[in-house]
Amino acid sequence: MTAILKTLSSFLAIALVAGCASKIDAPTQYDLGLLPPAAATAAPSLPAVSLADVNAPAWLDNNMMYFRLAYANQLQPRPYAGSRWTMPPAQLFQQRLKSRLAQAGGTVLALSDAALNIPVLRIDMDDFTQTFDTPSHSLATLQVRASLFNGRTLLAQKSFSRQAATPSADAAGAASAFVAANDGVIDDLMGWLATVAPKK
Repeated sequence: MTAILKTLSSFLAIALVAGCASKIDAPTQYDLGLLPPAAATAAPSLPAVSLADVNAPAWLDNNMMYFRLAYANQLQPRPYAGSRWTMPPAQLFQQRLKSRLAQAGGTVLALSDAALNIPVLRIDMDDFTQTFDTPSHSLATLQVRASLFNGRTLLAQKSFSRQAATPSADAAGAASAFVAANDGVIDDLMGWLATVAPKK
């Protein structure tokens, strides 16, 4: 009986340790939060666009939150061990862009639903990383290239880049700064769209 009790106690202790370990190992997840309220000022007149899926390089095509230590080796992107995005950065940006365009009065169609006369907006993401220039200071950097097509004809193309200082030198600070960087790029992109898209 004593042996059985000891065995049960051992199993219980292992289960408790495993439970604690799983709680410790569960990554903290971040997204870009809720949309800010629509601006009171008049938004630029936006055309209807068909939005293709945002492309990203293979190393960004996952939920990892990447940072670089510019003061040590800026050529090496490193993932946070205990923090993740809720979805890959390209999807976060695409979701935010669609919501912001709709909020501003634009019409956004999926590529599969687009009519022939609706221009196609294609976006390539080049960077979505937190860069530490010192151990205590970092910037969230977002870089994208936008191309607007009418069928196979390229109407316009432009690169957009924003950096935002992180309020803290960690993953939580990066998530907060990326909200500002994403919204800044989207503001710039919407202003560009209003000037280059064909008017109906």
